[in-house]
Amino acid sequence: MKILSVVVPCYNSETYMSKCIDSLLHGGESVEIIIVNDGSKDGTAAIADDYADQYPGIVKAVHQQNGGHGEAINTGLRHASGVYFKVVDSDDWVDREAYDSVLEVLKESVDMEAPLDMFISNFTYEKTGVAQKTVMNYRDIIPEGKVLTWDEVGRFKKGRYILMHSVIYRTQLLIDCGLKLPKHTFYVDNLFVYLPLPYVKHIYYKNVDFYRYYIGREDQSVNERIMMSRIDQQIKVNKLMMEEISLAKVSDRKKRRYMLNYLEIITAVSSILLIKSGTSEDLKKKKELWRYIKDKDRRSYYRMRGSLLGQMVNLPGHMGRKVSLAAYRISRKVVGFN
Repeated sequence: MKILSVVVPCYNSETYMSKCIDSLLHGGESVEIIIVNDGSKDGTAAIADDYADQYPGIVKAVHQQNGGHGEAINTGLRHASGVYFKVVDSDDWVDREAYDSVLEVLKESVDMEAPLDMFISNFTYEKTGVAQKTVMNYRDIIPEGKVLTWDEVGRFKKGRYILMHSVIYRTQLLIDCGLKLPKHTFYVDNLFVYLPLPYVKHIYYKNVDFYRYYIGREDQSVNERIMMSRIDQQIKVNKLMMEEISLAKVSDRKKRRYMLNYLEIITAVSSILLIKSGTSEDLKKKKELWRYIKDKDRRSYYRMRGSLLGQMVNLPGHMGRKVSLAAYRISRKVVGFN
């Protein structure tokens, strides 16, 4: 039995994917690595096939027409046989020592009476040119080393939330909740984490720096210039997240508050990018996004709009937008995100 399925979405990844896959091979026979070649035009397909030939009991190579990051994850989920499921992007990697401790917990959880739905660990921003690495941990929020419900989780401050890099889901939970990410859309990692949350009952946190999140490639989707050019896709993801919380599937007030805070951060990012663009068209898109949220769920809208973050990104006029951008630049330096 495979304990963990890891999908590695790859698109033109020949120059860096081996570092990622080699780090994952450390998991041995209890892990399956599903390399999804998403219509690459370089040597990615051949590298994927080589790994599958070398490690037939561990690595699967799946080739598909280009469908984007979300469709690669969908494909990985369809091929997954592990009890748990994780996404590792092809330019990232995992820490081997932490990997051992993560797998130890997952193996133990298979025999638990109540199934573990969500496993959380830390991740490190591996940012090019930055000597001091920023670690996103949850040790002051989530009690470590035991199975929890959301009621036992502490309060997440602004800028602290669970990303794709920090989460492992139970595979069957993802299937049961009907997770299907949109094709040809960037930033679906937010949907991957967000959409299953209403279905999560049991959580486990391990305080280890497992995932290494690389930031530095010029063509990377989180590059600010690239994000601005793909702003419509960011807005699409933002709206899909809004639909999830507006459906009122979340009866747990504490979890709903967390999901609303997460949505608020994503909406602030969308707003800042649209402000930074500065075109009349993008400023109209910003107004339309907030109007969309208001139409979907007035209660959520007024809470988000009245928060400090909501007020900051909606300061009126040219000077207000300048203040918003200055606050964004300061927070980016303090937090260390891109």
